[in-house]
Order: sequence, then C-alpha cells, then structure tokens
Amino acid sequence: MPINVLMPALSPTMTEGKLANWLKDEGDTIDSGDVIAEIETDKATMEVEAVDEGRLGKILVAAGTEGVAVNAVIAVILEEGEDAAALEGHDTGAVPASAPAASAPAAQAAPLPPVQKTAGAEGLRVKASPLARRLAAIDGVDLAGVSGSGPRGRIVKRDVLAAIASQAEAPTAAAAPVPEAPKPAIDMSVFPQYESEPNSGMRKIIARRLSESKQDIPHFYLTVECEVDALLKIRKQLNAKSDAYKISVNDFVIRAASLALKKVPAANAMWTDDAILKFKQVDMSVAVAIDGGLITPVIKDSGSKGLVEISDEMKALARKARDGRLMPHEYQGGTFSVSNLGMFGIKSFSAIVNPPQGAILAVGAGEQRPVVKDGQLAVATVMSCTLSVDHRVVDGAVGAEFMAEFKKRIEDPVCMLL
Repeated sequence: MPINVLMPALSPTMTEGKLANWLKDEGDTIDSGDVIAEIETDKATMEVEAVDEGRLGKILVAAGTEGVAVNAVIAVILEEGEDAAALEGHDTGAVPASAPAASAPAAQAAPLPPVQKTAGAEGLRVKASPLARRLAAIDGVDLAGVSGSGPRGRIVKRDVLAAIASQAEAPTAAAAPVPEAPKPAIDMSVFPQYESEPNSGMRKIIARRLSESKQDIPHFYLTVECEVDALLKIRKQLNAKSDAYKISVNDFVIRAASLALKKVPAANAMWTDDAILKFKQVDMSVAVAIDGGLITPVIKDSGSKGLVEISDEMKALARKARDGRLMPHEYQGGTFSVSNLGMFGIKSFSAIVNPPQGAILAVGAGEQRPVVKDGQLAVATVMSCTLSVDHRVVDGAVGAEFMAEFKKRIEDPVCMLL
C-alpha cells in the first residue's frame, strides 16, 4: 500500500519548518537513504532522507511552503507494483499533533531504550543508512540501542532523532503545560502608517528564549576596561607574517575567554534544578548576525586551540551560518558565549544570558581614551567588556576572578601565544 512521507523533526525542539525544495520529482524511483527534499528550520537548511523504497507517487506540499507542521504528510511513495490508482482513497491525514515528533511506525512504537553515548558508534555492525550513522557519530548515539524503522529493520535518520528526543524530553515529560496569559490587543489605529513583516521561526525562537532568560534567570553584570594596544600590535605583526591566515580581535577575545575559563572552571558552568554542572571542556558559542536574527555556532574545545585554528574555524562557521547551512551539532552544546559588537562601533553593552548557559561576555569597540599611568595622563586604546552572569550558577567573586584572568590575557597577549 502507499507509504506516507511525513515532515520530519530535525531537532528535538522543532515543531514546524519550511519545505524549501524537492530534490525528486513525481514518478522518480526512491531508494532508502536517498535525499529527497530540503527543509529549512529556524536555524539551518537540512536534507530529508527517504526511509522507504518505491516511487514518488504524489507531492502534497509544494516547495517553498512555510509553517509545515512536524508529522504532516508531505508526499506519498508507491511501493513496487503500485500505480497512481493506489492513491485513490489513500489516507494522507497528518499524524495527531500530540504524537512524538519523530515517532516510528505502529509496529515499532515500543518505547525507545535510553540513549547511550559511545565514541565508537559508527563502527558498529548494524543496519543503518549513511545519514543515520553520521548523526549517531555526531551525537554519540549507540546504534545498538536504537530500533530501526526502515526496510528490514534498517536504522534511518528519524530513528536516531527519536532516540535523542526521547532522552532530551524524558525529564520534563510529566510537567503540565502552563497556560499562556492572554496578551492585550494593540490598537493600531493610533499609529502612523507601517509595513507588517511576519515573524520568522528564528525571530519567534529568539523572542521566546530571551524573554524566558530575563524572566527566569537572576542576572548580574561585571565590567572591566582592557587596554589593547599590545594586542593590536601583535595582531598586526602576526598577520604580516603570512597570507594563510588573518587573525581578528575577536579571535583573541575567544582565545582569552577560553583560557580564562580553564583557569576559573567554576565560571564554565550551567544551572539545573538538581545540580550545577561544571564542564571540563570549554565549548565556546560565538554570536553571529544573520538575516532575520542571530545564531551562536560553537567552537568545540576552544581552550585547546590556538589563534590560527580558532580564526579558521570561526570564519568557516560564520560563513555556514550566513548561508543557513549549519548542522545542529555546530550550534548546539556551547558552555559559554561571546557576543562582540565592537565592529559596529558600540562602546559597551550588557548581553542576555543564553540559556541553559551560565554566562555571556559582551565586547565593545576599542577606542582611544585618556588613562592614568604612573600618576601621569596618557592615551591608550581601551575596550569595555561586560560579563552577564546567572547568579544561581556563578557568584560575584567567581565572576570577578574570571574577568581578572580575561583582562590579564587581553592586556598581555604574548601569554596567549604560548
């Protein structure tokens, strides 16, 4: 019988997306594992992999359609020997909204076992599609503990995503939804003429997450003034030595913050209701402005990377972010954030903590200011840096210790080259 192709959940929190493009046409032969479409989420464009084999009988959602709900039927695949007549009377109703975002067929609807993390998931001898293996390797999912819903029990992408979602949502599954308070209507008749730009999925996510952050997280702020003349001098010298790299001030900031977190690991932490999580590795989220909002790609283990490696990786991530091509593992899992508006001439600002992280460093522009050195008035290039902190996680003394370590490295950049 015909097989429904459902709008996939490309992340545990995805509820809808845009069907950007079909890569197969009606009548095309489909093999399990073929990439058949591209889906745009609030953060990136990702590929949709076919789970079943057959022929693409009918496309139900046109390319370019926005707001397609997870589990809505987007196409129908005809099995071997079936023709268009098999589509008559076929049920293409969407899966109920209450169903899990990446549920398997009824025959395999048993609860998934807990996701187990392993470094060798990719090498297991299990039936899995190439994309499923790649996602399992990225997220450390043990494929041996995942039930396959593809042909002959083959593990496909939705099985891996369902396994990840089952663990991510398990702690909060029993929590009752809190009804949203009604918002007062705005009388637009009292305002001048305007243009209405619908909120994108990304803008809605930003609004929700940052509103929750300011409402739920007790922020406090610490500011230091850093003299960066020595840093600018060394940066110029380093960039003059080779055309193979171009180190930015932001690369120095990322390096300094990463080293400071290694020195003060209590600041590299996250709040949970049961415990404060102190991370052994620094994974640095860096804010990047893109069309319609911003995203924070992550430099993994930034505390163990040098300036050139940080610079190359940051440029590649920023380019992918602006092209909408970041994969989930490239923007998820950061332990600390840096937001730099210095290139826009902003002197100083206070950023909002990016939950569930415990702190974010806001960096302003370097500008010449009068300073006092040895009792004498002088001029130096000064950069204002403000740390926004979740007070549940980091106390004032720990935040001050981190900022002291950060300032020491920014003002003496030679120590970052060692």
